[in-house]
Amino acid sequence: MAASNNNNTKKQALGKGIRALLNTIDEEMKAPVQSGDSGDATQSAGSMLRIPVDQISINPKQPRHDFDPQALRELSESIALHDIIQPITVVKLGNNKYQLVSGERRWRASKMAGLTDIPAYVRAVTDDQQLLELALLENLQRENLNAIEIALSYKRLMDECQLTQEQVAERMKKERSTVANYLRMLKLPPDIQKAVRDGQLSMGHARAIISLELIDQQLYVYREVQEKGLSVRQVEQLVKDMLSERSEHVTKDASVVHKLPPAFKRIEDNMASHFSTKVKLDRKKNGKGSVVIEFYNDEDLERIMDKMGV
Repeated sequence: MAASNNNNTKKQALGKGIRALLNTIDEEMKAPVQSGDSGDATQSAGSMLRIPVDQISINPKQPRHDFDPQALRELSESIALHDIIQPITVVKLGNNKYQLVSGERRWRASKMAGLTDIPAYVRAVTDDQQLLELALLENLQRENLNAIEIALSYKRLMDECQLTQEQVAERMKKERSTVANYLRMLKLPPDIQKAVRDGQLSMGHARAIISLELIDQQLYVYREVQEKGLSVRQVEQLVKDMLSERSEHVTKDASVVHKLPPAFKRIEDNMASHFSTKVKLDRKKNGKGSVVIEFYNDEDLERIMDKMGV
């Protein structure tokens, strides 16, 4: 019980520390810009410096990984003309080395623009966990992250900072249901997650698709969205119809657990992925068997036939 109380106290203290750090932005904006050559970490912590770009390293815990090349070039051209308007945020590592907390896009664009130094807020961070939470919170609040990046950030806050969904929601000033909806996105197949991350599929579409339990059905609806440009409401109706149809056609055979040796289960999964629909492989002990490929309408059948070359 004592250990639990200590852990709770530590989490509360950490949360307060992060909020205090995030609340100092206005004060830091008023701080004079200094040179970044000083080797005294305590003197520079909490201040704003101009730091050589080659003394700054990327934060390996950074939640953002996708940077649009065209947007990066445009930002680089703007920086070349006007310099950095919003300073980046770093922590000091020692020996005149710094690590990014937020602002990697601005840092990359500054290097492209040929800047030798860049204005930066220097934050005081006591440990790796606090650095991670600060990086995640700052990016979630300041950067235009896509839905998958937000979901991954929430998950990392929970997994690596030992926060609950309620604590994440409290820190982000969000409803718990909002955090839960983002986290559910991570259960979608990789193809659909990538489409959301690349902006090809909205979060509304993805939230409707995730109501389907079977991956082959999720992929079918995703393909319908791609090919027909379905709206969120249309996808919600399609999913509703599919769920209703499935509940009406539950048979005795469907209640039997479909078991296959691992090697044949992989074959079944590969075929389902290839045809983007449900495939049932049945193999008897004597080596005989059958393959059942489902389709949802005439157009779906034609698509499968094209895949088969018939």
